[in-house]
Amino acid sequence: MRFKRFGASLLVTGLALLGTASPALAHSELKSSDPARGASLATPPTQIKLTFSGPVTLADDNPIQITGPENASWTVGRAEVAGAVVTAPVQAVGPAGEYTLRYKVTFEDTHAASGSVKFNLSALAASPSQSPASSQAPAGSASPTPQAGETTPEDLVPAWVWIVLAVAVVVAGIVVALRFTRRKG
Repeated sequence: MRFKRFGASLLVTGLALLGTASPALAHSELKSSDPARGASLATPPTQIKLTFSGPVTLADDNPIQITGPENASWTVGRAEVAGAVVTAPVQAVGPAGEYTLRYKVTFEDTHAASGSVKFNLSALAASPSQSPASSQAPAGSASPTPQAGETTPEDLVPAWVWIVLAVAVVVAGIVVALRFTRRKG
């Protein structure tokens, strides 16, 4: 009977702690992007749009970069923030292939974050001064690799998952210890 009361008390305490800690541990994150993650575009966009789950500010003077095959680097205009939405005009240049949009923002809770969105362009994106013949990618060109230390939303595990896991391990340890001492005594 004592074990049931102890277990119930422990469960209620754990749930109360988890319930009060969750809002403080919740971090904003990228909800959607245009171009979307994994999208295949026939024509390059003239503007990008990043929508986050909460208000953001720009982390530095160069918060958005788009790179692609053959060291292609798009010109990104001045980014504008409206609450949780960041937009910026872009001028695409480069061959068909996989492109990576990298961003750096600071969330309302002062948590700085960076991430990336990969998408594919199925046609040449040439600037007016560039001839198509000089911009075509050779067969088998390599895709860019993420920069060291870059964090993407898929790499992050929410803090509440670790808290629940820790509580489960502690509860399991207590249950095993109580059963072990009950058998000996």
